[in-house]
Amino acid sequence: MISSILLAAAATVPATPVWSPTVGIIISASCFVVLLLSLASKAPKLGPQLPILPVSVAGFIGAMAFGHVIGIGIVLGLTNIGRL
Repeated sequence: MISSILLAAAATVPATPVWSPTVGIIISASCFVVLLLSLASKAPKLGPQLPILPVSVAGFIGAMAFGHVIGIGIVLGLTNIGRL
């Protein structure tokens, strides 16, 4: 049974953008920026290392997850103000 509060909230959710190359570029760029910023952390090389990047596996996964969260926020924010 769906709560009436959930039904009321579902009616107020704005339309989300359809995936396009612009959305992919925004999310990829934000992941790259967060990955670069993760190199400035206290222990970027703690744990198993990636063979190509100077960051650990855990740091890479964390940076990619946080980059996606930031990228999705940017995409939804730009959509909400009508720029995307």
